Amino acid sequence: MSKGERRKIGKRGQVTIPKELRERFGIEGGDDVLIHEEAGKLVIERPITREELAEGYRQRAQRTRELTDELAGVSTEANEDLGDAPEW
Repeated sequence: MSKGERRKIGKRGQVTIPKELRERFGIEGGDDVLIHEEAGKLVIERPITREELAEGYRQRAQRTRELTDELAGVSTEANEDLGDAPEW
């Protein structure tokens, strides 16, 4: 059984998330949360913000540029060592 604080569900299905957990996960009053089932458990989590999503895309684009530059260098080096591919 998991550890945690026991909470009562109100008549309208409401439950209060403990303050310590709200602070740890950056959840404030009025925020949206995602609620879903996962492996037979009820999961409450913060949705990904637009800013977090945008940062992820920026990081991926930067890594793609770095890989493109690296592969261009490898391709140039291979052409210098091996010459052009023969025409078949």
